[in-house]
Amino acid sequence: MSGIENLGNMTLEEKRALARKILEKKKALQEQNQTEKVTAHAGYESLTYDMFVHSLSQELTEVNTFAAWMDSARKDGIYAFESPRLTGQRAEVEILRETGETLRALNFSSYNYLGFCQHPQVLESAKNALYKYGLGAASSPVLSGTFGIHAEFEKALVDFFALPDRGITLFSSGYSANLGTISAIAGPGNHVIMDKACHISIIEGAKLSGATLHFFAHNDPTDLARMLQTLAPLKQRMLVCMEGIYSADGDFGRIRELVQVSKEYGALTLVDEAHSALIAGENGRGVCEEQGVLEEVDLFIMTLSKAFSGIGGALLAKKSVAQYVNWYAKCRMFSCALDPAVTGGMTTCVKLAGGNEGKEARKRIKTNAALLRSLLEGQVELGASATWILTVFYHDELKTLKLNDYLQRNGIDCSTMQFPAVPKNEARIRLFVTSEHTEEHIRKAAEILLKAAEVFSFATK
Repeated sequence: MSGIENLGNMTLEEKRALARKILEKKKALQEQNQTEKVTAHAGYESLTYDMFVHSLSQELTEVNTFAAWMDSARKDGIYAFESPRLTGQRAEVEILRETGETLRALNFSSYNYLGFCQHPQVLESAKNALYKYGLGAASSPVLSGTFGIHAEFEKALVDFFALPDRGITLFSSGYSANLGTISAIAGPGNHVIMDKACHISIIEGAKLSGATLHFFAHNDPTDLARMLQTLAPLKQRMLVCMEGIYSADGDFGRIRELVQVSKEYGALTLVDEAHSALIAGENGRGVCEEQGVLEEVDLFIMTLSKAFSGIGGALLAKKSVAQYVNWYAKCRMFSCALDPAVTGGMTTCVKLAGGNEGKEARKRIKTNAALLRSLLEGQVELGASATWILTVFYHDELKTLKLNDYLQRNGIDCSTMQFPAVPKNEARIRLFVTSEHTEEHIRKAAEILLKAAEVFSFATK
């Protein structure tokens, strides 16, 4: 009995409940039909990753259809993701594929930018900290998880940035650094204004905070000013978020102009220097240093898995702000502190970055990136990058799995990005250039990429 014949005797609430029930049943039937269609055609040649993000059904239909999609790629031996690397993050790596094959490839998928991951002094420091403090911190940093090596690392960071009035908040990941900092500083009734190209960790941090979210056009100070001009009269806290280098395109942020506009309207500023700390700027203090606004930025975020060659994240801010975030960033309060060995190694990384080795490594990475860009320009469609992150567009998401397999088998390991990580039909190869690549590595990589462009029809010449 549907109950429709008794509508005249129903209350308004009963009618609404019935309507919801009918709609839910209709959605379930539509979902079931769609699932059957997708499962029947769940091959990698006809479907893309974004088609399995969620499902309306009670069952985990998206899990099953995604598994069918993955299995189709595995069956043809082209699934190249999550393959174990049998060597460390050096300029060349060995990759063990699911097929049992071992491939040797040039490594352009790692952001071990300055090569410190394998540096003997870094490894020695990590070993010393491991034997002194043990494998893990085994406690929250607010309780018993803060060790002497953490304090040493914090001091090394403050000294490196030459800002003695600043403090450091350490997080277990770069993602957590944005998530925890933003959610601690902003809250309901506040406004978080983000560049449209900001990393998902910034967006998630803003959502978690409960603040009102706003997005300004990428790298556009005029659009930001328009937005702040509207919000400023409300007399509510405003936090503007931007990045030193945007990893999806590899372009520099217009930090100086955006910070100036933000300060004009009384907004706080957060700059994520994940891909630029230790590298950009005369002394490696990031794009903020390079553009002359390091001391003006309120919240300076670092990701310790990039040039620091370890894992974790850090906030550099006024001591009082860092102290507050220490206690009110829930993802820090309720997470274990950084492990001592990695912290010991990263302390040495910071010291190396501040010396001659760091200076020479910064020169090499910029020279290498310029060479690779010059070899590819005019042959393929490049992104707007002027940094050590180069993007090569292949556009069609359906090519991703086959292209990634082809690149590895032909001797280069690199990252591919597709929707929803980037806009639809803007799929791209992303290359991380490091200071450890030689000219031979760079030229060989360009040769492989240009051959792939011919095979997969994304060459422009």
